[in-house]
Amino acid sequence: MRKAVAIYGGSFDPPHISHVLAAVYALKVSGLEQVLVVPVFEHAFQKQLTPFQHRLRMCELSFAGIAGVEVSSVERELETPSLTLRTIEHLSRVHPDWAMRLLIGSDVLSDTSKWHAFERIRELAPPYVVARPGFDHPNAQAAFLPDVSSTRVREALATRGTRESDALLAACVPSAVLDYINEQDLYRR
Repeated sequence: MRKAVAIYGGSFDPPHISHVLAAVYALKVSGLEQVLVVPVFEHAFQKQLTPFQHRLRMCELSFAGIAGVEVSSVERELETPSLTLRTIEHLSRVHPDWAMRLLIGSDVLSDTSKWHAFERIRELAPPYVVARPGFDHPNAQAAFLPDVSSTRVREALATRGTRESDALLAACVPSAVLDYINEQDLYRR
């Protein structure tokens, strides 16, 4: 019997509580045995990202102590730009015993037409879609996730020290990640 593993890729710039809750939700509700968190190394759409080593470390801090969730640096070793298909094909060669699903938020579905060979990705790792507030989709699992995005978190980080920003950060970013961001002086404008 093959091991049911969700591949959960993303920029994670920075990771926030909805990322963590989506992984836990998928583990507890879907029958998946493991979630492999894969921060993108170099974004295919040329997004400017915080350096990989910081995003990888923030993911490790975010998902630390959650049984069944592992953070992988696999995209660092693969050809760039990072492509989901390339990552899935690599993982299927390395782990032929895995039955993979691609864990994605419903907010991402509108962009899949821009992805390289999304139909092939769908064949190799059928999407497990978790609903995100404001992004309804008939195939999305009805997870109850906070309405937060990395964009909103970055905006709040840029205005740290205001009551509104600090409240959002305290509620939406794992405390170990906030500590790391402050120690490394990340997301300052």
